[in-house]
Amino acid sequence: MSLIDALPELDSEPSAAFAARPHNAALDLRRQTAAVRVSFTWFGTRRKVTSDQRDEMARPFDAESDSISASKKLVNTKHPQFRALTKIKGQIKAYWEDNSLPFPEDGVRLIKQSALNDFEANMGSLRDDLALAVHALAEHYEELREEAKRRLGSLFDPGDYPASLDGLFAVSWDYPSVEPPDYLLELNPQLYEQERQRVTQRFDEAVRLAEQAFATEFSTIVTGLCESLAGRRENGEAKTLKEGAIRSTLEFFERFKSLRIGDSTALDALVDQAQDAIRGVSAKALRVNGDVRVTVAEQLGAVRQQLEALVVEKPRRRILRPTPAPEPTNDPVDQP
Repeated sequence: MSLIDALPELDSEPSAAFAARPHNAALDLRRQTAAVRVSFTWFGTRRKVTSDQRDEMARPFDAESDSISASKKLVNTKHPQFRALTKIKGQIKAYWEDNSLPFPEDGVRLIKQSALNDFEANMGSLRDDLALAVHALAEHYEELREEAKRRLGSLFDPGDYPASLDGLFAVSWDYPSVEPPDYLLELNPQLYEQERQRVTQRFDEAVRLAEQAFATEFSTIVTGLCESLAGRRENGEAKTLKEGAIRSTLEFFERFKSLRIGDSTALDALVDQAQDAIRGVSAKALRVNGDVRVTVAEQLGAVRQQLEALVVEKPRRRILRPTPAPEPTNDPVDQP
């Protein structure tokens, strides 16, 4: 059985009020996506100093120790193996975000149900990469501890360092339900209706968040292309058009089309307009052919001007209940 088959289907008629709603983007989003949450278990590389150590730090300055806040760095995070570990963590986070849409609940995003099997396979591969990186770091763990002992001096505490790295670095993901529980309908229909309305509001907000995220990213891309075509940034700094900029733009178009669930015909039209402007055009052609560069610059300039009206940050509507804090051992990837 695939993940898609295992997912519970959204009731097409959860209530008369819901069934009466017109077809819209929020309903599409609710029916076609699943919530996915990604979390890390990650060894904390800093510890607060003890109260005695803080007193010692305050003494030369004749300061009150309670007015001082200090922490010590347990390991060298610039070590090649630790940097490799951090890089994979960033790759996992980027993959999750690039293949999902925002949802107004901390640590949760929405993924197309049709993409779930690929998501599982790719996340499993990235998890394996992370495990290999942890194994490589473990081979240097004693070296890192000895280095910290020399660097920290009297601040070094062997108790800050576990005997091994087993279980200290990991990634996990799950598919939490964002629908009101069915049992609530029988136990308390009024409460069920309140929860149903809250879920509906959340998906309305999710559509807005997705629209804003796409518009903001698209605006950044178009602005960068316009500056490259002009040869200057807005601050006057020289800028050269590189092939990577065209490639990144084409990747955005592909991702936009694959994740798109919305009703912003204005944004759709601007993306199509920009796509037409650079279709079949290379960065080299734009650098050496003045006529092509002028034509593309004019077309993208028109897109950029219209985008300014779409990229307007709006305050998030206060329709959501606060979510519980994550477990201490987990590090949700969307948290700072």
